[in-house]
Amino acid sequence: MFGLDRLGALADSKHAWGWLFFSALGLELTALYFQYGMGLEPCIMCIYQRTAVFGVMLAGLVPWLANNFITRVVGFVTWGVSAIWGLLIAIEHVDIQTATNPFFASCEIVPNFPAFMPLHEWVPQMFAATGDCGDIDWQFLTLSMPQWMIVIFAIYSALFGGVLLSRLLVRKAL
Repeated sequence: MFGLDRLGALADSKHAWGWLFFSALGLELTALYFQYGMGLEPCIMCIYQRTAVFGVMLAGLVPWLANNFITRVVGFVTWGVSAIWGLLIAIEHVDIQTATNPFFASCEIVPNFPAFMPLHEWVPQMFAATGDCGDIDWQFLTLSMPQWMIVIFAIYSALFGGVLLSRLLVRKAL
């Protein structure tokens, strides 16, 4: 049986952090395929979700390269913030897409990145928003892309919560 102790032990494994990194990398590559291969233009909410996935990717990369207490703390904080922020953004995106009055449900046109890190200017191929948040251009199994992102970020958030709680409650260490 997969108990809390085994769940908490995952953070000690470089392989588990590698899986976190590569799962997020796969999502980023998929997003680029949707954008450049299928011609789907990302909106500002898509860009924010893409940024959150990059956060999850970074969260897995740091402990995967060097797994110690410091890198695990950085990994856990980055993972938690990115997964939960991404979930909230995806929920907001679905709210925009399903609003009964689209006039009141809109999103920004230019990303609101910090002034010290204008990703949309540095790497516009990945972070420039050219689509409309209200458009539903793609669906799979009746779910739109932001609805799938709710599922994905919910999984990342649940895994984060489970691993962190098992580390703190059972193993009593990060």
